[in-house]
This record gives sequence, C-alpha cells and structure tokens, in this order.
Amino acid sequence: MRINSAIQAAIDLTAGAAGGTACVVTGQPFDTAKVKMQTFPNMYKGLIDCFVKTYKQVGFRGFYKGTTPALVANIAENSVLFMCYGFCQQIVRRIVGVDRKTKLSTVWSVVKGVIQKDGPLGFYRGLSSTLLREIPGYFFFFGGYELSRTFFASGRSKDELGPIPLLLSGGFGGSCLWIAVYPVDCVKSRIQVLSMAGKQTGFMGTFVTVVRTEGVLALYSGLKPTMIRAFLANGALFLAYEYSRKLMMKQVDSY
Repeated sequence: MRINSAIQAAIDLTAGAAGGTACVVTGQPFDTAKVKMQTFPNMYKGLIDCFVKTYKQVGFRGFYKGTTPALVANIAENSVLFMCYGFCQQIVRRIVGVDRKTKLSTVWSVVKGVIQKDGPLGFYRGLSSTLLREIPGYFFFFGGYELSRTFFASGRSKDELGPIPLLLSGGFGGSCLWIAVYPVDCVKSRIQVLSMAGKQTGFMGTFVTVVRTEGVLALYSGLKPTMIRAFLANGALFLAYEYSRKLMMKQVDSY
C-alpha cells in the first residue's frame, strides 16, 4: 500500500512524540544536574557531588523537578522535528528523482558536496544568533545518527537494525550534538539565570564575561552529566521513534 503524505506525516509526528517522552523520562535527572552545574559551577565538585546534594536537599523527586514543562516541550519539539525530518527526506528523493523507499546519499557525500560548492562557510549560510545552537546541533545530531546506522548496517538495510545498534546510534547522534553546541548552551543557561536578577547582558556580553572572569573551561561546566544524558536519552529517543514508527507503518500497510 502506498502511504500518502498526510498519513506519513501523522506517523512521524506520533513516533516523534513517543521518542520525546522516552528521552525526557530517561534523561531528566542528568539534565537537572547539567543545568545546576552550568549555572552554579562553584557549588558542586562534580556530577556525583551534585547528585548527592540534590538528593539530600529534596530527595529523589528533586531529579525530576521541571519534568512537566520538559515533557511538553520535548513532545512538541520531537513531534515536529521528526515529522520535518521524514518530510525533508521525501523532498530530497523527489529532487534527485528516486523512489520514496530508495536510500539517500551518505552523510559524507553531502558534506563533500557542500564543501566543494560553497566551502566550510556553506554550512552556516543564513545562520543567525537565534539559530546558533540549532542549525549546527541538528546537523551533527542526525548526521551522527545516520553515520552510525550506516556503520552498523554494513551494507544491509538500516531498517533491519536491532535495538542495540539503534540505541548506540541514537546515543552517538546525541553526543555529537552536545559536543558541538555545549558552550552555546552554557551561555544560554547563564543568560536565563541572570535575567531573573535583571542582569542580562545578551549572548556576546555573557560569553565574554564568563571567559574573562572564569576562563574558557567554565563554558564546559556540567559537560559530564550532559554527555551521559545525551547518550542514554537520545538512544531511548531514537529506539522509541524507530520501533513505534515501524509498528504504525505495519498497521497501515495491513489495511
């Protein structure tokens, strides 16, 4: 059965919501620790110290404070993100004139094409300060995920991969994202906290102040819990997305 675009979009939207839920449930404790270590870098000696102090102060529920808005935001974000991801894949297939089930070009061939045409700056065309984290971040997110899936597939179809390769691929994609954008995210967290005290100075002002007063390494405060969270949460995200999507596709094909 040929699935029309509306049904395909609904499947990707729902699968993205399932993935977003799995991501929050798995990664929220580490995200809590990340934000605390980013905004109060001198308060904690490390990840374990942050966990211990949080548990002593408010108990286990302290790791899941803010889960409701995080859940709403992640479900909304990943629903739209994966729907657009599937939509963009179909657009690329139409442009190059191949069947909707045909494998797309590898990550490296796309990178090579951009560099040959526009040079390294080609990846940053249209980049504004509001998208400074999102554009490079999601390039590495999906790029790392697809590259890892290609590695595990070893010539087979990537759709045949089991749960472990999917978990590892999702974890790798999430890790690539955060390595690329972490300093930007750290500045963003500082701005959010400073704005509550009426001391917000903007992105560049905050960035310069942090580097000047605390050093470059301050931009990487809380990196350890972030990387742990990125691997676990995004592994769960892609696993939930891929399996829920396959389940829904089979249900539609059976009619």
